[in-house]
Amino acid sequence: MPVLYNRISNEELKKRVLNETDPRATVSFYTYFVIDNPRAFRDNLYIKLNKLKVFGRIYVAKEGINAQISIPKNNFLIFKKMLFTLHPALNKVRLNIALEDNGKSFWVLRLKVRERIVADGINDENFDLKNIGEYLQADRVNKMIDDPNTLFVDMRNHYEYEIGYFENAINIPSDTFREQLPLAVEMLQNSKHKSIVMYCTGGIRCEKASAYMRHHGFENVYHIEGGIIAYVRQAKEMGLPLRFIGKNFVFDQRMGERITSDVVAYCHQCDTLCDTHVNCKNKICHLLFIQCPNCAAKFDGCCSITCKEEMGLLYKALLKRHRISNNKIKRFNKSKKLLNRTMQFIRKNNHT
Repeated sequence: MPVLYNRISNEELKKRVLNETDPRATVSFYTYFVIDNPRAFRDNLYIKLNKLKVFGRIYVAKEGINAQISIPKNNFLIFKKMLFTLHPALNKVRLNIALEDNGKSFWVLRLKVRERIVADGINDENFDLKNIGEYLQADRVNKMIDDPNTLFVDMRNHYEYEIGYFENAINIPSDTFREQLPLAVEMLQNSKHKSIVMYCTGGIRCEKASAYMRHHGFENVYHIEGGIIAYVRQAKEMGLPLRFIGKNFVFDQRMGERITSDVVAYCHQCDTLCDTHVNCKNKICHLLFIQCPNCAAKFDGCCSITCKEEMGLLYKALLKRHRISNNKIKRFNKSKKLLNRTMQFIRKNNHT
């Protein structure tokens, strides 16, 4: 029976990855296509990726596949050939290679079957996912960004937008893509005469969003092919100025790729310029927020005094528990030694 799930602890896997000497690359890809049996597709793909020592997060659904992975560079060509021949829809699928990366982005392979590869909340049977907006390359992006009759619309979450964005882009203030779609239609109702350019990190959300906008009567809809990642790579290759400023948020251990030197966000605790996302070290809280080095030291990596104090109390409780546990072990070991000596004495006297 082939292995279809990880059976090693995260701690051990993380340790192994951090100690690896062979270089890795972080790669993301997606494509919308019909998968008749997502479970069988998932299991087959897991076996193939596991053999290639691929880690990451992959979602499979009837509507397609969405993946962010880390792969050993010496296995990249084998992986590419495997992927391109896995299904006709994956032949020459665009692979977005990370812009700023040491390959230590993932250390476990999680491959899950989902209802959708992007949770969108769309229940309209007449919605046509194939009726997407026009793809844009980096050169046209730079031309359109200065056009007063063009609106750039950021289809990422607010915490992604706050550390980096295209110049003058509109943010749809929301925590989820599901909430953003109807809100985007509402906010842009009076701009149907303009060109609407949608973008996201790697293209998966803005592609679906462009189809949603067309479904609601918007005609001049575009989206950046490959998202921010592909745009930056193309712009550099073409020698074009970067019109995306700041950092690009990514959903792995890096939490961000530096695109330009601009710092456009602020520490959530002291309001100094900062664009470093962290999770609150209080595991009960685990809030994602921006924290500068000074506040990290002041709050012990926590988001608030409350969480810092809770962390202190939790540490004391764990320390007390650890001491009690150790004392029990010591008492048990002491009793065990005494019992062994007693048994030896009985056996010795029984033989005399």
